[in-house]
Amino acid sequence: MTENEWLIRAPVADVFAILTDGWTYAAWVVGASRVRDVEEGFPQPGRSLHHSVGIWPLVIDDTTTVEQYEPLRFLQLRVRAWPTGEGQVEFVATDRDGDCHLVMREQAVKGPAAALPHSLIDPVLSVRNHETLRRLALLAERKH
Repeated sequence: MTENEWLIRAPVADVFAILTDGWTYAAWVVGASRVRDVEEGFPQPGRSLHHSVGIWPLVIDDTTTVEQYEPLRFLQLRVRAWPTGEGQVEFVATDRDGDCHLVMREQAVKGPAAALPHSLIDPVLSVRNHETLRRLALLAERKH
């Protein structure tokens, strides 16, 4: 499992407003190229957003589904990008003097990516998730 963290210079509520707005997903998730639909009730558990991954013309349509959600504290997602597989991603937020300390954890749980040794996949996920958190921070901090 990879773990990245970032101190976002914005309140937890602003960060979670982005995390839980499925329509912003492609703006901050590295690899997501577009959002096609967001199910009503997202981010409640069992609700999904329908996205595409990749660069045209090599685009894969798939989904991300909420597994657990605790407002302003925790969000766990099941991310799909077949044929590479599925992953589980967690975001844990804590308030730090008005800013948001965000921890992002990810692990491959199904498919070919899950069969790869952690020593191969974790460094790739770590670099990707560092950039994902940087983009998320830029969106949240632009209001301040």
